[in-house]
Amino acid sequence: MASILSDSQVDFYRENGFCVVDGIFDAELIGKVRSVVDGLLASANLADVAEAEPEDGSKARRIWAPTSKDELFARIAEDPGLLDAVEQLIGSDIVLQYSKLNVKPPRVGSVVEWHQDFAFYPHTNTDLVAALIYLDDATRENACLRVVAGSHRHGLLQHEAGGYFVGKVSSPANVGLKDSAIVDCEATAGSVVFIHPLLLHSSEKNLSDVYRRVFIPSYRAADALPIYYGPHAAHNEPTAKLVRGRASKVVRSEAGQWRLPVAEAEFNSLYQVQEGSHVNDGVKSSTGYFAHEYDTKDAVGATM
Repeated sequence: MASILSDSQVDFYRENGFCVVDGIFDAELIGKVRSVVDGLLASANLADVAEAEPEDGSKARRIWAPTSKDELFARIAEDPGLLDAVEQLIGSDIVLQYSKLNVKPPRVGSVVEWHQDFAFYPHTNTDLVAALIYLDDATRENACLRVVAGSHRHGLLQHEAGGYFVGKVSSPANVGLKDSAIVDCEATAGSVVFIHPLLLHSSEKNLSDVYRRVFIPSYRAADALPIYYGPHAAHNEPTAKLVRGRASKVVRSEAGQWRLPVAEAEFNSLYQVQEGSHVNDGVKSSTGYFAHEYDTKDAVGATM
């Protein structure tokens, strides 16, 4: 394994829950990825590959499972240099959990409210990391990632309203975190932002005339297994793939309790549950095994 991240970058990640790294992917490769994205979004039926923007249905806000849409994404997700960096953060046995590609079109771009990824996908331990690969230069104006530095050290925060999972917290200040800890992760195309699963993060509407696209392969240690298999989480498991090291014969558990993401109705994306469109569209299907037997207001995560 090569040391892609410096000791200071690893230390920064441990202390702050994120780090921004330049130079892992060059401009030529990123240009090829953008061309593939353009091709996917120009397909005859956008709904086959992406979730549309509510504000403009002709534009996409997320491409589903891009590693299954084009082999270039699969190659990047298993790039040796990227995996070297991931290994430095979560260990040598690595599972590719899922992939997604968020698209923020010019002057549109859905808001992503403050949240922690672990709230959506609780596991037996927190050795997970998402690699956000910027496909465009990312600035505050075109809605770069925003994070609350050090928030991963405050545990899993409340993501509920009215007794149901809503996939967001109201604001960092309302959960006891200082606004002064908010960092705009501005970086050039080809840069990678590594984020801890308990890091509080968000992104705003794209106010610029240029795209802000980001490819996100997410990884977990091989001994970290899901503890929630509701519809929005379970669909990742059939395609989860060991990409480095060995499969684990044991499960490593961190002591404590994790609140389970039991929502009022099924949802397909973070956007839907944060906006409330998963219940406003008239579809109120159960989300997970609690709904038929228990009051979801009392549902608490598994004890480790």
